[in-house]
Amino acid sequence: MNFYLLTLIKVAVVAGVFLTALAYLQWIERKVLAHIQLRPGPYRVGPHGLLQPLADVIKLITKEGFIPSHVNRFFYTLAPVLAVSLALVSISVLPFGPRIEVFGIETWMQLTDLKIGVLFVLAVSAVGVYGVALAGWASNNKYSLIGGLRSSAQMISYELPYAVAIAAPLLLLNTLSFREIVNAQSGYYFGFLPRWTIFQGPFPQIISFLIFLIAGFAETNRIPFDLPEAENELVAGYHTEYASMMFASFFMAEYANMLTVSLVATLMFLGGWNAPLPLPVSGFIPTVILVLVAAICFYHGAQPYRKWDRFTFPAAGIISLGLAAIFLVPILQPILLPLFWFIAKAGILLFVFIWIRGTLPRFRYDQLMHFAWTFLFPVAMLNLLVTGLMVALFGK
Repeated sequence: MNFYLLTLIKVAVVAGVFLTALAYLQWIERKVLAHIQLRPGPYRVGPHGLLQPLADVIKLITKEGFIPSHVNRFFYTLAPVLAVSLALVSISVLPFGPRIEVFGIETWMQLTDLKIGVLFVLAVSAVGVYGVALAGWASNNKYSLIGGLRSSAQMISYELPYAVAIAAPLLLLNTLSFREIVNAQSGYYFGFLPRWTIFQGPFPQIISFLIFLIAGFAETNRIPFDLPEAENELVAGYHTEYASMMFASFFMAEYANMLTVSLVATLMFLGGWNAPLPLPVSGFIPTVILVLVAAICFYHGAQPYRKWDRFTFPAAGIISLGLAAIFLVPILQPILLPLFWFIAKAGILLFVFIWIRGTLPRFRYDQLMHFAWTFLFPVAMLNLLVTGLMVALFGK
């Protein structure tokens, strides 16, 4: 009975945290892009615009859901549901931390562990193309159809280097379970260099990591690979005929896929929740970072740019100091430290997604396909062959 109750609690916590992260990822993206472009970004709804995601959700829910008369109503409605459900399901097999004890019950920070978890994530991401393709076809609109066709060709093309980039580190780790993948990356070379797959012998997988990230950009339709939308050519691409929550579902799916790619990259290449430095050094780093954040907040609170800054920044500073103190509690460190490193690594990758959007222009479609088939896929295959050869000759 306790097991089922704990499982329900984990499902509620993971769902709540994941959906909240998706909402605020949009806020973070708008803020980062605004700073890149020397703009303030959203700041009117709540302190520093923190309630802007809630305002957007209310607006989209209350907005009239207009369905054009010429669409295929069943598939038109099915497409956004399919897109968002397939984007969310992968989170069920991804671990967030090691085994912990809660009220005397040992459990993993994970909903379920599949021995073929990697294959499950690849299969779900491959099927995800149907949501976008159906949206373009069912809209019965030439712009939507071309956008859907572009997306199908793009996602199928980049699935190949995406999967091959994952296959290379699997030769080193010899498992398809995400838990075992992370456990195989524990420990350090020479006492300080982490045994992550990007550093692990006999052939470090830095090339696979870069290929995976590039293909991940294309799989999530992010700049510079956002050709399925290409609003300067196709109005709004495959979702031209969508409005209200149906329209929002596609963007929710995009952010969910972006988060999934970052989490999988963290697990496959960056050691998951394993710290970059051994204890006790890694145990103090979160506290030091939070203390620095608090100092920055107090500094800006003392020199406010807006009238509310003198209250909001000191409040954020006090919260940061409280979190810094919590990270020093020995009984909580086995839970908090792995979570911190896992979230920090995934957060850095998400920042890269946003940073690239504010930096690079969009590819032409011929450039996009040429890059996939004549460069990225051959390099991924060559990396896989070299990895297999090195494992065969100098394997563990």
